[in-house]
Amino acid sequence: MSRLTHLTAPEGVAPGSGYSHVVMGSGTFVAVSGQCAFDERGRVVGEGDPAAQARQVFENLRRCLAAAGAGFSDVVKLTFFVTDVAHLPAVRAARDAVIDPARPPASSAVQVAALIRPELLVEIEAFAVVAGGGGGGR
Repeated sequence: MSRLTHLTAPEGVAPGSGYSHVVMGSGTFVAVSGQCAFDERGRVVGEGDPAAQARQVFENLRRCLAAAGAGFSDVVKLTFFVTDVAHLPAVRAARDAVIDPARPPASSAVQVAALIRPELLVEIEAFAVVAGGGGGGR
């Protein structure tokens, strides 16, 4: 069985929609800095397109997690930063393509005035817990 426990509806708390209120586990903690829609050369992918940007962000998260010996099944918390809450359906669709909907991580979504560059619409950070030592790709 998994070393992570997902609580979608702790007693007295309304169930979340697409997220767990609490995720706990044991192992090595991994923090992934906020990722934006940059390709490997630092160019923005999907300018003006929140769905394309969200897909690139999740690809960047996948690569960062893999470097730590982790995957999306190890993610315990995602934080979404969007320049417009109207982008959240696109972000959720990209998330749902890589995250098991039966075991969603804890999540927060925040609308921000701006990101580091004006053409960026989405930034996502991740926290994961990896069994054993983790640390792949050092």
